[in-house]
Amino acid sequence: MAASTESEGVEKAAILLLSLGQDEAAEILKNLGPKEVQKLGHAMAALKQVPRLQIEKVIDEFEDHAAKGAPVAVDNETIKAMLTKALGDDRAANLISRIMQGGDTAGIEGLKWMDAATVADMIRNEHPQIIATILVHLEYDQAGEVLKHFTERLRNDVLLRIATLDGVQPTALHELNEALKRVLSSASGNVKKAAMGGIRHAAEILNFVGQQVETAIVDNVREYDPELAQKILDEMFVFENLMDVDDRGVQLLLREVQSDSLIIALKGASQELREKVFKNMSQRAAEMLREDLESKGPVRLSEVEAEQKEILKIARRLADEGQIQLGGAGEGDAFV
Repeated sequence: MAASTESEGVEKAAILLLSLGQDEAAEILKNLGPKEVQKLGHAMAALKQVPRLQIEKVIDEFEDHAAKGAPVAVDNETIKAMLTKALGDDRAANLISRIMQGGDTAGIEGLKWMDAATVADMIRNEHPQIIATILVHLEYDQAGEVLKHFTERLRNDVLLRIATLDGVQPTALHELNEALKRVLSSASGNVKKAAMGGIRHAAEILNFVGQQVETAIVDNVREYDPELAQKILDEMFVFENLMDVDDRGVQLLLREVQSDSLIIALKGASQELREKVFKNMSQRAAEMLREDLESKGPVRLSEVEAEQKEILKIARRLADEGQIQLGGAGEGDAFV
């Protein structure tokens, strides 16, 4: 299976940065987010020796791309209209809220550069409401990893608060930044209520905590409020829910997934889902995948779940871009 377009793009970006001087490359990296910097860092570290012809090809491609571009006047209303047209009112609303917040969460931006264990140690002694407010501003996968480092009692309390969070009030956001300022020296600016938290947010975080932790948290929420627990489950999207994606969507997804990743992810999938994947590949590619699955030895559950999460990230990205349609989960989420 061909390498994903995203991986190729990251590699080209890494080559371009390495071809620049350190000062120039540093200026570019300053304008990127933590995940982009991490991806580029890994890609640069993975490059051993890059042939001169490959470097020249990347530079020529960049120059050609830049030459075709023209200055574009952009304002907030243009961005809002574009996102709403592309994603629809509901999906665009939360994204627009995140983008337009500006400096309202300056303290939290520092946490996005840290590993989950460090973030957990830093905030575990804060009030659960403050912790919940912090986690809803992190990426879902990072928030899920942070949750796993808490005690079961704190984990359950925080997730419940996330699920019932109806936006973030200015006072709460101010407290959040004050709590982080002690460690990150980040000052809070003028703040406004942010449309974050809620059932969907809680469900997205649970998608990244692992099945055992997920079950324990949902069981705890069910004791508190059975209806709320079911609403969270209904919003979750797990690997087996790829069965609900139409054939065209599966084909688009497979173009973005590395072969090795798919093999490991399918080790933990139902036969029904495997057949759906085979059906949406060429006959030769499907036969090769079947053979690879049969010859692949035992794989740790943690590895399987990790690869499934990576594929689900791609699926969510494609859904956010409007390329595929994802369905919600239900009672039959659990799988082995």
